[in-house]
Amino acid sequence: MVPEGVVALLEILLFPGFLFLIALAFFYEWVDRKLLAKLQNRYGPLYTGPSGLLQPFADFIKLLSKEDITPKAADKFMFSCAPLFLLSFPLLALFLVPVAGLKALISFEGDLIFLMFLFTLIAVTVFIAGWSSVSRFSTVGGVRAAFQMLGYEIPMTLVMVGPAIAARTLSISQIVGWQTHNAAWFIWFQPIGFAIFVLCLLAELEFIPFDIPEAATEIVAGWSTEYSGRKLALIRLGKDVELVLAASLITSLFLGGPNSSLPILAIGFFLLKTTLAVVLLTTLRALFARFRIDQMIAGAWKYVIPLAILQMVLIQLGFGR
Repeated sequence: MVPEGVVALLEILLFPGFLFLIALAFFYEWVDRKLLAKLQNRYGPLYTGPSGLLQPFADFIKLLSKEDITPKAADKFMFSCAPLFLLSFPLLALFLVPVAGLKALISFEGDLIFLMFLFTLIAVTVFIAGWSSVSRFSTVGGVRAAFQMLGYEIPMTLVMVGPAIAARTLSISQIVGWQTHNAAWFIWFQPIGFAIFVLCLLAELEFIPFDIPEAATEIVAGWSTEYSGRKLALIRLGKDVELVLAASLITSLFLGGPNSSLPILAIGFFLLKTTLAVVLLTTLRALFARFRIDQMIAGAWKYVIPLAILQMVLIQLGFGR
């Protein structure tokens, strides 16, 4: 018999922990880039690996070998810490999401609230990364990220609480368990919440039309302009992991999660649903042009937040008794 401590360590390090999630992050970056290229009549990754499958990993290795430059005027401590936080926060959040069964690696009553807190920390870290660079482009990008957070964080929080109210629990694993037990997905009961959640995740991921903080045609690369080498590699990997997190949350909160306690079936359902979620996010990304920051915030406060509140009222009427 393998000791329980060894099993837990292998789960954290290998499957469904760090190694699996990072490999999945590289794969979903490839899916995103390949599909986006197809929708824009381009080739996308092509030569490195079958159909360019290994291109994201090759880009990561290439960045690790590049010169790592820190601007002389930058706040060196925060400038260096930000990439580590941008990778560690989404990885930690993924441990709260069921991947290979109905229960996540870390599960407790209230873990949904903790995950919301991690989302906020990611947005705050983006602002700190831009501000600590002491560059006009990075500062503008960081401030845009902070303002954008004011637009999408509130409605995203409201619609994430919707499934929790219906399942009467603040545990992501138990929300998945409720959908599995009742053979019902929350997307059917909360379509408005699902649409708002997808919209807010586009803003969280800085996907078009909400790539305002890093607008390449306006402010070079925004808050990440001054990053290079190993730091930029960690930032890009963190963004890939955040894409996995976004797809996993769509799956867990609205699509029933892994839907099985058997690891083989669970991981199959998880991969299928999260891949569909990535396809949805990428397709929406290809359909729109960038908003201005004032348009984004005004639209969120005038339309998205009222719709999120309406969704909460409907949930209370339908599941409150």
